[in-house]
Amino acid sequence: MALPFLSNSTVKKRDSIIAVDLGGRTTKAVHLQRKADRYVLSGFAVLDAPIYEKTLSADMLGEHLKSVCHALDTRTKFATLVISANDSIVRHTEMPLMPIEDMRQVLKMNSKNYLQQDLPGYAFDCYITPPKAPAATAQTPDAKPKLPSGMQRHRVLVGGARRQVVEDMQEAIKNAGLISDSVMPALLGPVNAFEMALPEVFAKENVALIDIGFKNTTICILKEGDLALSRVVNIGGDNLTADLATILSISYAEAEGLKVGMTSEVQPHLEPTVATLGRELRASIDFFEHQHDKTVSQVFLAGGTAGSELILQLLQAELMVECKTWNPTSFTQPALPPQQTAELDAVASQLTVAIGAAVAAI
Repeated sequence: MALPFLSNSTVKKRDSIIAVDLGGRTTKAVHLQRKADRYVLSGFAVLDAPIYEKTLSADMLGEHLKSVCHALDTRTKFATLVISANDSIVRHTEMPLMPIEDMRQVLKMNSKNYLQQDLPGYAFDCYITPPKAPAATAQTPDAKPKLPSGMQRHRVLVGGARRQVVEDMQEAIKNAGLISDSVMPALLGPVNAFEMALPEVFAKENVALIDIGFKNTTICILKEGDLALSRVVNIGGDNLTADLATILSISYAEAEGLKVGMTSEVQPHLEPTVATLGRELRASIDFFEHQHDKTVSQVFLAGGTAGSELILQLLQAELMVECKTWNPTSFTQPALPPQQTAELDAVASQLTVAIGAAVAAI
C-alpha cells in the first residue's frame, strides 16, 4: 500500500532510513533498518515541535531536523518526512494506464477532472491499485465488449501536496545535512504500519484504522487489504484539552495533565467532545458499509490520546464496534538503548505514522 510520494529512490529501496512525523505538538521520529527479512528499530525520538506563527520555514525546520538526528544518535543520512493531513490530500480516482510520471502531469494539468477539485501549485504521486482476480463468470450475449487496453481505466490512489511545502521540506532536509529520500502523506502511515504489524487482519478483514492526532483525527477503512475510504476529521487531542480547560476554568497545561491521567471524574467533561468525534467517525463507517455492503468488524486506534482506556471505551460506545489499540512496532526487532527499550511500549502508538513512512522507504 506504500505510496512513495515524490520518492528519489526509484532504482532500489534503502536498507536504513530516518522517518520524521512532524506533528502539531510533538515530532516523532524513528530510525529503521532492514537486514535480510528483518526490520530493526534502532532508535526513536519524541520531541516538542517547533513553535512558529504561520508557516514553518525551511531554515527553522532544518535546525529542528538536526535536533532530531542528535536525539536518534544515528549516522544514517537518508530521510523521509511526513506531510500532515492538513497539508496533503489522499484521494481515489480512475485513470487510463500510463507511466506514473505521465499520471502526475495529467493531474497537474487537470486535477478537477480526476479529483473533483482544482489544485493549482500541487505536486502529485500515484499508486496503481492492483486489480483483484475476478471470479469466473459465463459470458452473456449482451455483455459489453472490453475496451482496448489503452482506454481501460484503472483505480489509482493519488497523494498530493502544495509543491512549495514539498520543496521547503526537501530544502530543510538538505540544510540538516541529510539526503531527501521521499515525503509522504500522513494519512497513509497507519495503513503501511498496520499491514506489517497485523498482516492477516489487513488482508482478510474489513477494519477501520483511527489515528488521533493533535489537531485532527484520521480514519482509514480497509476492505480486505484495499484502502477503501479515508477521511480527516478536524477534532484531535487539542480539542479535548481545550474543552476541558474551558469547562473546568483551568489552564491548558493543567487540563492536559488531567486528560493524560484520565480519572473517572474527568469523564463527564470529555464525553461531549468524544461523542462528537465518534459521530463523525461512525458516519464514515456507515458510508463504507452502505457503499460496499460489508461490515467493519474491528476498529484499531493509534496516537497519543488513544492510549487512554477511558477514550477507548467512550469511542467504542459511539462507534458500536469493538475498539482496540495496536502496536505498530510489533513486527520490528528492537535494537535500542536500555532506557528506550523500557519506554517503547508507552510511546509506540505515537510512532505509528513515522513507522509507516519508514516502511514505505525500505
